[in-house]
Amino acid sequence: MEILAPELGERVVDCTLGYGGHAEALLRAIQPKGCLLGLDQDFIEIEKTELRLRSLGFPRDTLRAQRTNFAALHRVLAEAGWSDGADVILADLGVSSMQLDNPARGFSFKHDGPLDMRMNPQKGLSARELLIKLKVDKLAVLLEENADEPNAKSLAEALAQREFASTQALAAAVKKALPRHLNEADAAAATRRVFQALRIAVNDEFGALDSFLRDLPQCLRSGGRVAILTFHSGEDRRVKKAFQAAARNGEFARVSEEVQRPKPDEVRLNSRAASAKLRWAVRS
Repeated sequence: MEILAPELGERVVDCTLGYGGHAEALLRAIQPKGCLLGLDQDFIEIEKTELRLRSLGFPRDTLRAQRTNFAALHRVLAEAGWSDGADVILADLGVSSMQLDNPARGFSFKHDGPLDMRMNPQKGLSARELLIKLKVDKLAVLLEENADEPNAKSLAEALAQREFASTQALAAAVKKALPRHLNEADAAAATRRVFQALRIAVNDEFGALDSFLRDLPQCLRSGGRVAILTFHSGEDRRVKKAFQAAARNGEFARVSEEVQRPKPDEVRLNSRAASAKLRWAVRS
């Protein structure tokens, strides 16, 4: 909020609406007469969040919720009549807590559930279908690029073109394929990396982020501010390079010099914030 500095009457975009915690704080800061456009590709969660936010009493025309991937932001802004851009843009990347904590969505092996992982369950291949399709070499590359997995080759040999009925079935296969000297904590971390790599592939998260970053400067008004939270080194590299390139060509007046990380007390309050990295930029 300090970085984005939303002001009364401004246009704001929350690119990853999720539960709406960020959106609620931003909406309060821009009233009266401000407007927030909330995007989310998850049709299950966006309907719940829109109802929750509207129940807080914000004027109806101050909140617009639209089910779409943020890769389409430039088009969405034009359709909303904001062709000159927004004043504030926030993107909180990755998977939401509601998705992680719902076994039916298949994002986590904490509880057993179908091996799905699609943020939009009506589109694309599930993680189960993707594993059946992928050959060993392709899966090894995916595990390396999407999760920096050191055991990518041996895991790919154990998992490629196999069908797993559930999240815990996949987790068990991962642990069985790992080197025996790994302790329980390291094995759990490797399993999380496999799930992360598959989720990123299933939802083409890097492709969506590249499209979003390419159009981002044109989506901001003069002096507009953007903040992006990443949870993966591949995401952070993309954001850093895109911000630096836009600063060099004069599209951004200022960009964050260093990545900002959560403080220890923040991680104690929310352990899922541990890997978060924040970068920001200001439009010329």
